[in-house]
Amino acid sequence: MKILMLLVALVVVVLIGVIVRIGSPRGPRLADVAHLREPHLATLAPQKVLLVTAKGDPNTVGKKAFGRLMRAYYALDGVPKGGPSFKPPRARWPNAGGSPGEWTGLYAMPVPDSVTKMPPGDGKDGLEVALATWEYGEVAEILHVGAYSAEEPTIARLKGFVSDQGYEVAGPHEEEYLRGPGMLFAGDPGGYLTLIRYQVRKSASAGAP
Repeated sequence: MKILMLLVALVVVVLIGVIVRIGSPRGPRLADVAHLREPHLATLAPQKVLLVTAKGDPNTVGKKAFGRLMRAYYALDGVPKGGPSFKPPRARWPNAGGSPGEWTGLYAMPVPDSVTKMPPGDGKDGLEVALATWEYGEVAEILHVGAYSAEEPTIARLKGFVSDQGYEVAGPHEEEYLRGPGMLFAGDPGGYLTLIRYQVRKSASAGAP
């Protein structure tokens, strides 16, 4: 009986690994979010998150960090496991620039405000998960379609829009992963959907003669 239970548990873990993506379990269709490809301003409320802090190239440490987040998330009771109330993971880099190997990534998974304590850690990778609240307010966003390595033109377009609107960037580079690689397979990078976001504020020079 114990062996059967272990086998069932293993199958469940494998299925979760196949289903769960860095993004929502299925991710939106491009047609549903195509309007976000135009840079735009929005106002966002604070968001409670599970948070892993990991230093290093996101291409190396990101998968490990998000894997740890997903294990913690799916161990929680009372969180959406799919559907419209499921919010995709996101990440911030307060010191982006220079060598990616020196970046400190803040990898986060949104959770409801009702979550007040963490599930037990599994100790597999040495990454600690904490509860935090990310502040937002006014933000500028744009949808990037394609590989992460091809984001620069999209980022430049967003920053140009921020300046043209009389704003300036007031927070770290942030990405929300609407559709990305699976936990087991990379998938097609050409189909990745990434919402790039910056907190913004009115520029001090805005409106000056």
